[in-house]
Amino acid sequence: MKKMFVLLPAVLLLTLTACAPKAEEMPKAELPAGKAWADGKEIYFVHTEASDEGVAQTLTDMMVSPVIHVPSLADVPAESLANVYVFTNGVAGDGPFGFQADVFDNPPGSDGYTPLRSLNVVTWTDDSKARELTHVDDVLAAEAAGEVTIEQPGVVINMPFVVWDGGQR
Repeated sequence: MKKMFVLLPAVLLLTLTACAPKAEEMPKAELPAGKAWADGKEIYFVHTEASDEGVAQTLTDMMVSPVIHVPSLADVPAESLANVYVFTNGVAGDGPFGFQADVFDNPPGSDGYTPLRSLNVVTWTDDSKARELTHVDDVLAAEAAGEVTIEQPGVVINMPFVVWDGGQR
C-alpha cells in the first residue's frame, strides 16, 4: 500500500506532464549584423533606422535589409546620443565605404550606452599612414595628431549592439 501512495502520484505527474500542451517557441527574426569595434573588442550590431534618407538607403543597400528613414531621429538631443566613427579611406574592410569596420564609444554596460548614434565621418589625411583603429581613444588621438579629420554631418542612426564583449546578449 505504501508503494501505491508513492507510485500513484509519480505516475499521475508523469501523465499530466506528457499531456500538457507544448509551449510555443518565441518567434525570431533574422537581421544582418555588422562587425565593428568598441573598447578594442569586436562587436556586432544592426542598423534599424537613420535620420537621413541617403544614409538609410546606403545602409539598406550595404546590408541587403531595410533601414527605415526616420527624420525625427535628428531631433534627439546630443546628450542622448553616443558616437559611431565611420571611415572613408585607409585600411580596406567591411565598413560602409569599403574601409575598416566602424568604431563605437559607450558599449552596453557603460554609463553612456544608447543605441542611438551620432555619425562621425573619419578621413585619413595621408592614406599611406592609415592603420586599423579599434578604440575611440585611438580615433581621437589620431585626430589630435592631425592624422585624421572627423566630420559630423548631423545624422543619427539607431545601431543596437547584438553581440559584444565576448558574446553577451
